[in-house]
Amino acid sequence: MRKGPTMPTSDLTRLTISWTKETDLELRSYLGSQGMKKGALSKFIEDAVRWRLFDQTVTAIKARNADTDPETLTEMIDTTVRDVRRDRAKKRRAAAAKP
Repeated sequence: MRKGPTMPTSDLTRLTISWTKETDLELRSYLGSQGMKKGALSKFIEDAVRWRLFDQTVTAIKARNADTDPETLTEMIDTTVRDVRRDRAKKRRAAAAKP
């Protein structure tokens, strides 16, 4: 389960879902065995959705790049990583220079 700061109530939205009683029982039993606390079910579902979105994004990117030459793909990745690192370093320097 994802750990970190809790979101303010104003950042939350209510969701109604339907699923089998079997899945509900299995999940609640699992969370109960882990010392479930208030909000554990919501946090578990949010984490699962985030992981699924990430997985689908990675799968789509892999499919999109399946026919790309490995050397070209490596060059694209290296260039992007270098650009992001340069931009982040600029932002850190700018933030450090502020009084």
